Amino acid sequence: MARSKFIGVDNMSLQNIDQDSELIPLLTPEDEKEMNDEKLPETLPILPLRNTVLFPGVVIPITAGRDKSIHLIKDANNGAKVIGVVSQKDESVENPKIKDINTLGTVAKILRVLQMPDGNTTVIIQGKKRFEIAEVLTEKPYMTATVREAAEIRPDESGAEFTTIIESVKELALQIIKDNPNIPSEAAFAIKNIQSNSFLINFVSSNLNLSVADKQELLELADLQERALATLKHLNTELQKLELRNELHSKVRSDMDQQQREYFLHQQMKTIQEELGGISYDEEIDEMEARAKEKQWSEKVSEHFEKELAKLQRMNPQVAEYSIQRNYLDLILDLPWEHYSKDLFDLKRAERILDRDHYGLEDVKQRIVEYLAVLKLRQDMKSPILCLYGPPGVGKTSLGKSVAEALGREYVRVSLGGLRDEAEIRGHRKTYIGAMPGRILQSIKKAGTSNPVFVLDEIDKLSSSYQGDPSSAMLEVLDPEQNTEFYDNFLELGYDLSKVMFIATANNLGGIQPALLDRMEIIRVTGYTIEEKVEIAKRHLLPKQLREHGLKSKDLRIGKRQMEKIVEGYTRESGVRGLEKKIAKMVRYAAKNIATETVYDPKVSLADVESILGPPRMERDKYENNDVAGVVTGLAWTSVGGDILFIESILSRGKGNLNITGNLGQVMKESATIAMEYIKSNAEDLGIDPEVFAKYNVHIHVPEGATPKDGPSAGITMLTSLVSLFTQRKVKKSLAMTGEITLRGKVLPVGGIKEKILAAKRARIKEVILCEENRRDILEIKADYLKGLTFHYVKDMKEVIDIALLRQKVKNAKKLSGGNDPVITSMD
Repeated sequence: MARSKFIGVDNMSLQNIDQDSELIPLLTPEDEKEMNDEKLPETLPILPLRNTVLFPGVVIPITAGRDKSIHLIKDANNGAKVIGVVSQKDESVENPKIKDINTLGTVAKILRVLQMPDGNTTVIIQGKKRFEIAEVLTEKPYMTATVREAAEIRPDESGAEFTTIIESVKELALQIIKDNPNIPSEAAFAIKNIQSNSFLINFVSSNLNLSVADKQELLELADLQERALATLKHLNTELQKLELRNELHSKVRSDMDQQQREYFLHQQMKTIQEELGGISYDEEIDEMEARAKEKQWSEKVSEHFEKELAKLQRMNPQVAEYSIQRNYLDLILDLPWEHYSKDLFDLKRAERILDRDHYGLEDVKQRIVEYLAVLKLRQDMKSPILCLYGPPGVGKTSLGKSVAEALGREYVRVSLGGLRDEAEIRGHRKTYIGAMPGRILQSIKKAGTSNPVFVLDEIDKLSSSYQGDPSSAMLEVLDPEQNTEFYDNFLELGYDLSKVMFIATANNLGGIQPALLDRMEIIRVTGYTIEEKVEIAKRHLLPKQLREHGLKSKDLRIGKRQMEKIVEGYTRESGVRGLEKKIAKMVRYAAKNIATETVYDPKVSLADVESILGPPRMERDKYENNDVAGVVTGLAWTSVGGDILFIESILSRGKGNLNITGNLGQVMKESATIAMEYIKSNAEDLGIDPEVFAKYNVHIHVPEGATPKDGPSAGITMLTSLVSLFTQRKVKKSLAMTGEITLRGKVLPVGGIKEKILAAKRARIKEVILCEENRRDILEIKADYLKGLTFHYVKDMKEVIDIALLRQKVKNAKKLSGGNDPVITSMD
């Protein structure tokens, strides 16, 4: 409904009209009856209206601008004050004729004529009843015509249908007034106070937001009920448009309000940050641009950075993506693109640093010096990817620090043990919440250079899960042909890792994916001899523990013999980690005495070692005597280095069953079965009565049943034990052996020779039997490790028996016989 019309009605409070005016803003039924009873004049001056239609009973203000209209109003106001009002068909016609106006109009009474400050004449008129022009009499000075009344058809106002229509019209009109903020609330008061149904229809029709033609159609409807229905139809249409408009306005206003709110908050925050001396968002972007100008990166990276920075500038700082984008740009700026530390090519200095920090490990040191020598000559050689593997505690990880110092490079380390998420290597896509780059790029960023020494610790302990396989992701990192463009999901750019010197560490090569193993240069780091451990303890471990406990070298002195006792009696390992713990206990003993001001002797004696550390616990490593048949010493490899184990076998009356105990694996059990079958097939050559196999049960046991054991290397030891058992011959003293056997009696080579040799030395073994093909492994071991050992290289079991078993029988040798009479089988 039109705003201006209701304002006009509201203005009928007549504060500017005196008491004598005949203004009637709202018609009562009595006023309507009196108005309908008035007779229509035969002739009327005709006032054409450009943009409105006057309905009976309705009061409207009009502004007269044309000379004819002003003249007409003056004459009528001075006379009967009654005029005929019609609407123009085309409002653009300045001097309308009869053909330019509608012939049906409304008789109007002039209520008040006002002279406005701008010179225009405003007249307030009220419609009376409809009329129709019969004939135009004059056109000058204004149009006059004879008229006739246009009668209205009035329905029964008590009828249900008409009553319902009127109620609907009133209800819709009130709803429109309520929903339209442009219509004053006083309009609702006017609607509620209209008592005449016909006036209600005319009042609402006059104020509808319709064109002049549509309103003229309503006026021309003679049947009041039809006019009411048509009015109701237009009200429904207008209400629907209003509801849709309000809904759209509500959405737009909500969006605008949120944007304005965020804008004002952003401006306030910016002002507060500037007042507190913080960095505003604009300053952050300026700072990033300044940092970017200082970076030495490729054109491709530069273009990508500028594109991402422009994206940040377009973002609202309050949205969550802003911080992700800012972190992303910070990463690009923090990475050391094309920045390399200068290598130190002083080979003598490098050797001194490596020797200073690590005792032994000659192969590793030699490889590092070789790399430095080649790099010095070529300048642009790709860094090698070394893999140090060996038992725990031998210095694989700490070696990385020494290499970094020797090269003059930064040192970073990443522990891969238990890692099972591929994203830890390659990073997350930055679309995820909490996204971050992988550990590789994080470590490069931490190092500050693109060519650090990068230690990948425990690479054999990578595991896979539903989140991916990290070991497969490491293939790109450790491939010299691929890592020039290492792709991190967060960075979304290729990063050159070819100048990084990767050093991987592992305890067991079996746990490394074959494709990954193929990309690395394997360097074996074996265990230490007793002499080496003593030297390491004196040079490194004891001084380190004294420093950590706040003591000086004079506060505790451990001699060579005492250190050897600690190594032999209280540690059982290839490395020195357990030894360091024992030395720490010795240092704590001294620290306690100093703190409590107790008198003690700083020079530790053998008795002091036992007093502080307790009785020696590792004497089981010592060689056992050969007084019992069937007990043979074997050499084994474990994850913590070499070890010795004892194979025991015993006979009992039975049906020839073979029992094997000691928590052995399938391969080791098969070795025992092979040994037994070989003896049965060669019994006569070995001097054994074949019939004893059916009369006696054989039981083979490997002590320390709680420790799982497996592998084929105990084959010759088991066979020697069984031959000694069946023949009751003594086993050679201080002898140990290792090797795999076949059904034909052939001896096959085994691995872990150096660790096994060290274990033999710890156990005071003097002679070792090995396969002939293991001779090459012995040649690779330093001569210092082999002092005091004699090696026997064999090809088949007959040679093993000849070397390992003496012609002498054990004391209280058992008498074995396959027949009824007891017979002692003699080998002499």
